[in-house]
Amino acid sequence: MEKVPTIRVLMVEDHLVVRAGLRLIIESQPDMEVVGEAKDGAEAAGKVQELSPHIVIMDISLPGLSGLEATRRIKNLHPDVRVLFLTMHDNEEYFFQAIQAGADGYVTKSSPEWDVLTAIRSVHQGQCYLNPNVAKMLVGDYLERVKRGEEKALHDGLTEREREILHLIAVGHSNREIAEILTISEHTVHNHRARLMEKLGVHNRLELLKHAIRRGIISPDV
Repeated sequence: MEKVPTIRVLMVEDHLVVRAGLRLIIESQPDMEVVGEAKDGAEAAGKVQELSPHIVIMDISLPGLSGLEATRRIKNLHPDVRVLFLTMHDNEEYFFQAIQAGADGYVTKSSPEWDVLTAIRSVHQGQCYLNPNVAKMLVGDYLERVKRGEEKALHDGLTEREREILHLIAVGHSNREIAEILTISEHTVHNHRARLMEKLGVHNRLELLKHAIRRGIISPDV
């Protein structure tokens, strides 16, 4: 039987109990392993160099070097390493700081186990993952701005189908999943995504998500 590729995870968290619980969750999965732990940002940067993880699960609030600054250092030296923030902070300010630091995903500590595992796999596959509740929080005021006419030009720049697909991308769905949800072909989803990127002037999935959130183009289901 062919061996399932292992996702190598480095955990960065200053609370021992949280690290222990997270290790149990991750190592219960056949396709994941914890290759190391770090209790602060400075230690994390060194462990990435030493252990070559695929994913770094990063807290924001760390003693000494913060998770945000540690992420900047890691991304500067190891751009292929993916960083998933797992944090208690669920407000816009911290999310945008994480994205600007180079985060590939953002999940809150109140999330269920399955959401954390889904985030790890999605980020490892090159997708940008947002906890659905975080996505709704970030863009929840968009519909009100549209009603007031403040975002009409941006809203009218995309077709209804493009806005629908953009939202599904934002909450972490793959092309295949979007095709199943909308009952269209995966090829059609790919074409819509290419047109979205062309209209918005972005070049990959993460840039597409960043642009959509910053500009208030995503309309969450309410």
